[in-house]
Amino acid sequence: MKFSVEVITVPVEDVERALRFYVDRVGFVLDVDYSPNDAFRVVQLTPSGSSCSIQIGKGITDAPVGSLRNAYLVVTDLETARRDLLGRGVQVSDIRHKTPIAAWDGGFASGLDPARGNYASFADFSDPDGNRWILQERGYRTA
Repeated sequence: MKFSVEVITVPVEDVERALRFYVDRVGFVLDVDYSPNDAFRVVQLTPSGSSCSIQIGKGITDAPVGSLRNAYLVVTDLETARRDLLGRGVQVSDIRHKTPIAAWDGGFASGLDPARGNYASFADFSDPDGNRWILQERGYRTA
């Protein structure tokens, strides 16, 4: 049997504010904005190149606003992704990497992993409601 994660629900308080943040600042693509009545609205957004979307809305979850923690957005160039988000007005943490790599015990050091190894470098940001996203580098290649 094959399973596929295709949608993650992100609990937000103000749908319009969250929609503007994810589209205008983070660069997600708006797929669906459907509201058949005042009690229900589903907005589906997809990060460029992703097979998994997020949903924000009204009447779609009872999870506390801002309770999403550590959803990963994987990028091939963490420095560029961070710089782009900062340029769009998103507050992104400094880059950090796992250390020691060979026997990782949960510690981090500042900056990119010197070897630019897969899954070793991170930064994070939060949306206006406090939902936290982790940027992780995978597939970086020098030319």
